[in-house]
Amino acid sequence: MPNPKRRHSQQRSAKRRTHYKAVGTTLSTDATSGEVHVRHRAHISEGKLIYKGKVVAEQAPSKA
Repeated sequence: MPNPKRRHSQQRSAKRRTHYKAVGTTLSTDATSGEVHVRHRAHISEGKLIYKGKVVAEQAPSKA
């Protein structure tokens, strides 16, 4: 396998990494309940797990 003949400088690799930026998560507002949640992730609303506007799972009643 080919290997570099000389060592690359730290500045050279740092220049390559300058394009990577920290990006905040995108938030959405639920149309039915008005809650703010992270996009493309399931979220809990009123005891129900919701994904893409549909109920995926409901919270089981607790035994007391």
